[in-house]
Amino acid sequence: VPAPTHDKVMQNSLGPGTHNFCEQPAMSREQLEAGLRAGYDIAEQLYRQQCQLFIGGEMGIGNTTTAAALACALAGDSPENLVGTGTGVDAAGLVRKTEVVKRALAFHQNELTDPLDCLQRLGGFEIVALTGVYLRCAQRGIPSLVDGFICSVAALAALQLNQGCQDWLLFSHQSAERGHARVLEVLKAEPLLNLKMRLGEGSGAAVALPLLKLACELHNKMATFESAGVSK
Repeated sequence: VPAPTHDKVMQNSLGPGTHNFCEQPAMSREQLEAGLRAGYDIAEQLYRQQCQLFIGGEMGIGNTTTAAALACALAGDSPENLVGTGTGVDAAGLVRKTEVVKRALAFHQNELTDPLDCLQRLGGFEIVALTGVYLRCAQRGIPSLVDGFICSVAALAALQLNQGCQDWLLFSHQSAERGHARVLEVLKAEPLLNLKMRLGEGSGAAVALPLLKLACELHNKMATFESAGVSK
């Protein structure tokens, strides 16, 4: 969405929104490539600034639906296991949401041949950009602290595009969203926290950050038995 110019905000709009993925690909190949490039460029900027850790967040209406559909395609799992209540839809809303994901998967079933196809046909612009950041941060040796369900699906896409990302992805928490536990399982990830959060926006990663800082402080500064003169 176009926004007023601000020196702390990068303008990387890929369009007014994705298309109805039950009827056509969510985005064009050009938009997919531009989104990945936007993420790549952000990571390059972080590298030049000597960034030590990347935390990504996202914000969107309906993007747990997008993330669930994409997770189904990437993980080869069913909507029943991956579609959750998101911002809090009721039982009837969850049924409708699950049916939408089923329709999208059925419509694209013969075209979901690799992670890029999955991203183009089922993804969102924010998920694509996050995928690009995770990929390039790993290439540049910058660890990423991954937030909740949607960010974890982007991490799964990045990992399927390049297995070398694995050691550079740290998982902050397991959210209350139904599909998050399954995505973490596929990623073979052990989240630092499980607080039943479901806000997104990088909030879970921000909560976990002090734990990482504490771990680094202990590793770097805690005395050993030898240095402390502890007798055997």
